[in-house]
Amino acid sequence: MLLLLDIGNTHTHLGLAAPNKVARQTEIPTKSWRDKTAPALIERFVDGRGIEGISLCSVVPGATSLAQRALKSFDVPILELTNKTLRGIGVDYPKPATIGPDRLANALAARLLFGAPAIVVDFGTAVTFDVVNARGNYAGGIIAPGLAAMTEYLHEKTALLPKIKIREIKTVIGKSTTEAMLIGAVHGYRGLIRELIAELQSELRAEKLPVIATGGYAKLMASGLPMINAVDPSLTLEGLRLFWSETFNAATSRAPGPRPRQ
Repeated sequence: MLLLLDIGNTHTHLGLAAPNKVARQTEIPTKSWRDKTAPALIERFVDGRGIEGISLCSVVPGATSLAQRALKSFDVPILELTNKTLRGIGVDYPKPATIGPDRLANALAARLLFGAPAIVVDFGTAVTFDVVNARGNYAGGIIAPGLAAMTEYLHEKTALLPKIKIREIKTVIGKSTTEAMLIGAVHGYRGLIRELIAELQSELRAEKLPVIATGGYAKLMASGLPMINAVDPSLTLEGLRLFWSETFNAATSRAPGPRPRQ
Protein backbone atom coordinates (compact mmCIF):
# COMPACT_ATOMS: atom_id res chain seq x y z
CA MET A 1 0.00 0.00 0.00
CA LEU A 2 0.94 3.66 -0.36
CA LEU A 3 1.21 5.86 2.75
CA LEU A 4 -0.06 9.42 2.17
CA LEU A 5 0.58 12.46 4.37
CA ASP A 6 -0.93 15.93 4.03
CA ILE A 7 0.87 18.00 6.69
CA GLY A 8 -1.19 21.03 7.68
CA ASN A 9 -0.74 23.69 10.30
CA THR A 10 -2.89 21.95 12.93
CA HIS A 11 -3.38 18.40 11.69
CA THR A 12 -1.52 15.93 9.52
CA HIS A 13 -3.97 13.91 7.45
CA LEU A 14 -2.89 10.32 6.90
CA GLY A 15 -4.10 7.97 4.20
CA LEU A 16 -3.49 4.45 2.99
CA ALA A 17 -4.08 3.90 -0.70
CA ALA A 18 -4.58 0.74 -2.70
CA PRO A 19 -3.70 1.07 -6.40
CA ASN A 20 -6.88 2.91 -7.39
CA LYS A 21 -8.22 4.73 -4.33
CA VAL A 22 -7.65 5.93 -0.80
CA ALA A 23 -8.82 3.05 1.36
CA ARG A 24 -8.31 4.42 4.87
CA GLN A 25 -7.63 7.79 6.48
CA THR A 26 -7.25 9.56 9.81
CA GLU A 27 -5.45 12.57 11.25
CA ILE A 28 -2.81 13.22 13.88
CA PRO A 29 -1.65 16.52 15.44
CA THR A 30 1.06 18.22 13.39
CA LYS A 31 2.79 19.09 16.67
CA SER A 32 3.44 15.35 17.05
CA TRP A 33 6.34 15.70 14.60
CA ARG A 34 8.02 18.09 17.03
CA ASP A 35 7.36 16.05 20.17
CA LYS A 36 8.39 12.86 18.31
CA THR A 37 5.14 10.98 18.94
CA ALA A 38 4.18 10.94 15.23
CA PRO A 39 6.10 7.73 14.32
CA ALA A 40 4.20 5.68 16.90
CA LEU A 41 0.87 7.18 15.80
CA ILE A 42 1.65 6.36 12.17
CA GLU A 43 2.73 2.80 13.02
CA ARG A 44 -0.60 2.34 14.79
CA PHE A 45 -2.45 3.67 11.76
CA VAL A 46 -0.53 1.45 9.34
CA ASP A 47 -1.17 -1.52 11.65
CA GLY A 48 1.31 -3.89 10.02
CA ARG A 49 0.20 -3.31 6.44
CA GLY A 50 2.98 -3.46 3.88
CA ILE A 51 4.04 0.02 2.74
CA GLU A 52 5.61 0.26 -0.73
CA GLY A 53 6.06 4.02 -0.86
CA ILE A 54 5.24 7.36 0.76
CA SER A 55 3.74 10.43 -0.93
CA LEU A 56 3.46 13.65 1.05
CA CYS A 57 2.86 17.38 0.88
CA SER A 58 3.33 19.98 3.59
CA VAL A 59 2.59 23.62 4.32
CA VAL A 60 4.74 23.53 7.48
CA PRO A 61 8.42 23.62 6.49
CA GLY A 62 9.61 22.89 10.03
CA ALA A 63 7.50 19.74 10.18
CA THR A 64 8.51 18.63 6.67
CA SER A 65 12.13 17.96 7.57
CA LEU A 66 11.12 16.17 10.78
CA ALA A 67 8.67 14.00 8.85
CA GLN A 68 11.23 13.17 6.15
CA ARG A 69 13.67 11.94 8.79
CA ALA A 70 11.05 9.98 10.74
CA LEU A 71 9.62 8.30 7.64
CA LYS A 72 12.99 6.92 6.56
CA SER A 73 12.38 4.09 9.03
CA PHE A 74 9.93 2.56 6.52
CA ASP A 75 12.86 2.13 4.09
CA VAL A 76 10.71 2.87 1.03
CA PRO A 77 10.78 5.63 -1.63
CA ILE A 78 9.51 9.00 -0.38
CA LEU A 79 8.11 11.63 -2.77
CA GLU A 80 7.23 15.17 -1.70
CA LEU A 81 4.79 17.11 -3.88
CA THR A 82 5.99 20.65 -4.57
CA ASN A 83 5.64 23.01 -7.50
CA LYS A 84 8.95 21.63 -8.81
CA THR A 85 8.08 17.93 -8.52
CA LEU A 86 4.45 18.19 -9.67
CA ARG A 87 3.37 15.85 -12.47
CA GLY A 88 0.05 15.35 -14.26
CA ILE A 89 -0.99 19.00 -14.40
CA GLY A 90 0.58 22.20 -15.67
CA VAL A 91 0.88 25.45 -13.72
CA ASP A 92 -0.22 28.75 -15.27
CA TYR A 93 0.72 31.01 -12.36
CA PRO A 94 3.37 33.75 -12.07
CA LYS A 95 5.00 32.51 -8.82
CA PRO A 96 4.43 28.74 -8.54
CA ALA A 97 6.52 28.49 -5.36
CA THR A 98 3.87 30.50 -3.49
CA ILE A 99 1.10 27.95 -4.16
CA GLY A 100 0.34 25.68 -1.21
CA PRO A 101 1.23 22.10 -2.20
CA ASP A 102 -2.06 20.86 -0.76
CA ARG A 103 -3.81 23.13 -3.26
CA LEU A 104 -1.74 21.65 -6.08
CA ALA A 105 -2.73 18.17 -4.88
CA ASN A 106 -6.40 19.19 -4.98
CA ALA A 107 -6.04 20.61 -8.48
CA LEU A 108 -4.23 17.50 -9.70
CA ALA A 109 -6.99 15.25 -8.36
CA ALA A 110 -9.68 17.43 -9.93
CA ARG A 111 -7.89 17.46 -13.29
CA LEU A 112 -7.38 13.70 -13.45
CA LEU A 113 -10.65 12.58 -11.85
CA PHE A 114 -13.11 15.18 -13.18
CA GLY A 115 -11.48 16.74 -16.25
CA ALA A 116 -10.86 20.38 -17.15
CA PRO A 117 -11.88 23.05 -16.52
CA ALA A 118 -12.78 22.36 -12.90
CA ILE A 119 -12.97 24.06 -9.50
CA VAL A 120 -12.10 22.72 -6.07
CA VAL A 121 -13.65 24.39 -3.01
CA ASP A 122 -11.81 23.38 0.17
CA PHE A 123 -13.73 24.13 3.39
CA GLY A 124 -10.88 24.14 5.87
CA THR A 125 -9.43 26.76 8.20
CA ALA A 126 -9.79 29.02 5.17
CA VAL A 127 -12.26 28.52 2.33
CA THR A 128 -10.10 28.18 -0.77
CA PHE A 129 -11.00 27.90 -4.44
CA ASP A 130 -8.52 26.30 -6.81
CA VAL A 131 -9.09 26.61 -10.53
CA VAL A 132 -8.04 24.25 -13.29
CA ASN A 133 -8.45 26.00 -16.62
CA ALA A 134 -9.57 24.54 -19.95
CA ARG A 135 -5.95 23.72 -20.85
CA GLY A 136 -5.72 21.51 -17.79
CA ASN A 137 -3.40 23.85 -15.87
CA TYR A 138 -3.59 25.18 -12.35
CA ALA A 139 -4.61 28.79 -12.98
CA GLY A 140 -4.98 30.34 -9.52
CA GLY A 141 -7.70 30.66 -6.97
CA ILE A 142 -9.49 32.52 -4.20
CA ILE A 143 -8.96 32.56 -0.43
CA ALA A 144 -11.62 33.59 2.10
CA PRO A 145 -11.83 33.16 5.89
CA GLY A 146 -13.18 29.80 7.00
CA LEU A 147 -16.52 29.31 8.71
CA ALA A 148 -15.04 28.41 12.09
CA ALA A 149 -12.53 31.26 11.85
CA MET A 150 -15.34 33.75 11.32
CA THR A 151 -17.52 32.55 14.19
CA GLU A 152 -14.59 32.20 16.57
CA TYR A 153 -13.47 35.75 15.71
CA LEU A 154 -16.93 37.10 16.51
CA HIS A 155 -16.92 35.26 19.83
CA GLU A 156 -13.43 36.47 20.76
CA LYS A 157 -13.92 40.12 19.73
CA THR A 158 -17.41 40.75 21.14
CA ALA A 159 -18.70 40.60 24.70
CA LEU A 160 -22.09 39.03 24.06
CA LEU A 161 -21.69 36.67 21.07
CA PRO A 162 -21.27 33.03 22.12
CA LYS A 163 -18.97 30.39 20.71
CA ILE A 164 -21.08 28.20 18.42
CA LYS A 165 -20.79 24.85 16.69
CA ILE A 166 -21.41 25.05 12.94
CA ARG A 167 -24.48 23.05 11.89
CA GLU A 168 -27.34 23.18 9.41
CA ILE A 169 -30.06 25.74 10.03
CA LYS A 170 -33.20 25.94 7.90
CA THR A 171 -34.56 29.34 8.87
CA VAL A 172 -33.18 32.65 7.62
CA ILE A 173 -34.64 34.72 10.46
CA GLY A 174 -32.80 34.05 13.68
CA LYS A 175 -34.85 33.84 16.86
CA SER A 176 -31.77 33.76 19.08
CA THR A 177 -28.20 34.99 18.96
CA THR A 178 -26.98 31.49 18.15
CA GLU A 179 -29.47 31.11 15.30
CA ALA A 180 -28.52 34.52 13.92
CA MET A 181 -24.83 33.59 13.94
CA LEU A 182 -25.52 30.22 12.29
CA ILE A 183 -27.54 31.89 9.53
CA GLY A 184 -24.72 34.33 8.88
CA ALA A 185 -22.19 31.51 8.76
CA VAL A 186 -24.05 28.77 6.87
CA HIS A 187 -26.40 30.71 4.58
CA GLY A 188 -23.98 33.61 4.25
CA TYR A 189 -21.13 31.35 3.17
CA ARG A 190 -23.39 29.51 0.75
CA GLY A 191 -24.19 32.87 -0.82
CA LEU A 192 -20.48 33.67 -1.08
CA ILE A 193 -19.70 30.28 -2.63
CA ARG A 194 -22.63 30.52 -5.05
CA GLU A 195 -21.60 33.97 -6.29
CA LEU A 196 -17.93 33.12 -6.67
CA ILE A 197 -18.69 29.92 -8.60
CA ALA A 198 -20.93 31.92 -10.96
CA GLU A 199 -18.17 34.48 -11.49
CA LEU A 200 -15.58 31.76 -12.13
CA GLN A 201 -17.86 29.97 -14.59
CA SER A 202 -18.32 33.23 -16.48
CA GLU A 203 -14.59 33.99 -16.55
CA LEU A 204 -13.72 30.46 -17.65
CA ARG A 205 -16.51 30.56 -20.27
CA ALA A 206 -17.48 27.05 -19.29
CA GLU A 207 -21.00 25.77 -19.90
CA LYS A 208 -20.24 22.71 -17.79
CA LEU A 209 -17.93 23.17 -14.85
CA PRO A 210 -17.26 20.37 -12.35
CA VAL A 211 -17.14 21.78 -8.82
CA ILE A 212 -15.69 19.50 -6.17
CA ALA A 213 -15.95 20.22 -2.45
CA THR A 214 -13.52 18.93 0.12
CA GLY A 215 -12.51 19.78 3.70
CA GLY A 216 -14.23 19.56 7.05
CA TYR A 217 -17.44 21.45 6.19
CA ALA A 218 -17.75 20.25 2.60
CA LYS A 219 -20.73 17.94 3.13
CA LEU A 220 -22.66 20.49 5.18
CA MET A 221 -22.13 23.35 2.74
CA ALA A 222 -22.66 21.31 -0.41
CA SER A 223 -26.10 20.18 0.75
CA GLY A 224 -27.45 23.63 -0.06
CA LEU A 225 -25.41 24.27 -3.20
CA PRO A 226 -26.62 22.22 -6.20
CA MET A 227 -23.81 23.62 -8.39
CA ILE A 228 -21.36 21.49 -6.36
CA ASN A 229 -21.15 18.23 -8.30
CA ALA A 230 -19.16 16.09 -5.88
CA VAL A 231 -18.02 15.97 -2.27
CA ASP A 232 -14.74 14.18 -1.67
CA PRO A 233 -13.20 14.47 1.81
CA SER A 234 -10.18 12.50 0.52
CA LEU A 235 -9.44 14.78 -2.44
CA THR A 236 -6.03 16.01 -1.23
CA LEU A 237 -4.97 12.46 -0.38
CA GLU A 238 -6.22 11.31 -3.79
CA GLY A 239 -4.05 14.02 -5.31
CA LEU A 240 -1.03 12.63 -3.48
CA ARG A 241 -1.89 9.11 -4.69
CA LEU A 242 -2.16 10.35 -8.27
CA PHE A 243 1.06 12.38 -7.91
CA TRP A 244 2.88 9.16 -6.98
CA SER A 245 1.35 7.35 -9.94
CA GLU A 246 2.10 10.15 -12.40
CA THR A 247 5.69 10.45 -11.17
CA PHE A 248 6.54 6.81 -11.62
CA ASN A 249 4.62 6.50 -14.87
CA ALA A 250 6.78 9.33 -16.20
CA ALA A 251 9.95 7.70 -14.85
CA THR A 252 9.03 4.36 -16.40
CA SER A 253 8.35 5.94 -19.79
CA ARG A 254 11.81 7.53 -19.78
CA ALA A 255 13.92 4.62 -18.67
CA PRO A 256 13.70 1.55 -16.46
CA GLY A 257 15.64 1.52 -13.23
CA PRO A 258 15.33 1.75 -9.47
CA ARG A 259 12.69 4.03 -8.00
CA PRO A 260 14.03 7.42 -6.91
CA ARG A 261 14.19 8.49 -3.29
CA GLN A 262 13.62 12.15 -2.57
